Amino acid sequence: MSFPLVFDIETQNTFQEVGKYDPSLLKVSLVGAYDYADGQYTTYLEADLPALWKKMEQASVVIGYNIVGFDLPVLNGYYPGDLTKLPAIDLMYILEKQIGFRLKLDDVAQGTLGIGKSGTGLMAVEYWKKGEIDKLREYCLQDVKVTKDLFDYAREYRHLKYKDRQGTEVVVPVTIEIPQSRPPVNLTMPF
Repeated sequence: MSFPLVFDIETQNTFQEVGKYDPSLLKVSLVGAYDYADGQYTTYLEADLPALWKKMEQASVVIGYNIVGFDLPVLNGYYPGDLTKLPAIDLMYILEKQIGFRLKLDDVAQGTLGIGKSGTGLMAVEYWKKGEIDKLREYCLQDVKVTKDLFDYAREYRHLKYKDRQGTEVVVPVTIEIPQSRPPVNLTMPF
């Protein structure tokens, strides 16, 4: 039986540094993950990514916030196969389809859970550059926890919330379907 895997990535550099918006040009500093199979939070540095591939390949679905447009394209630069072939639930895209625009993870977390992120992605890049790996891990795993909690909330209550520009709470109905199981797939094989 396979289980969902929630993940988030942090990068070593920014779009400004690479000169354009192209996630495939960014380098991974750290990936944080929560595996429903064992209930564990884990982090993977760039050198540890092969251990993450096995988890992702065995997951029933990978879950995140903006993973389709950001995390998966960045990781594909390291992966010998195509991570976009994995079943994925992108909470940001689910919300965007409902309301017609993108929301920041922090806005959805504040509106739905009453808690937010611990900082910004630019802080994570600075942690990496300063060698503050423990702070980077803490920041990334907080994002993973928030994303996991939003996913769990959405599955149970079938909505997520945010505050609009006037401060009014907006409830967005969401339907999240996850596969009950799927056979593990090894997408790193060339055939």
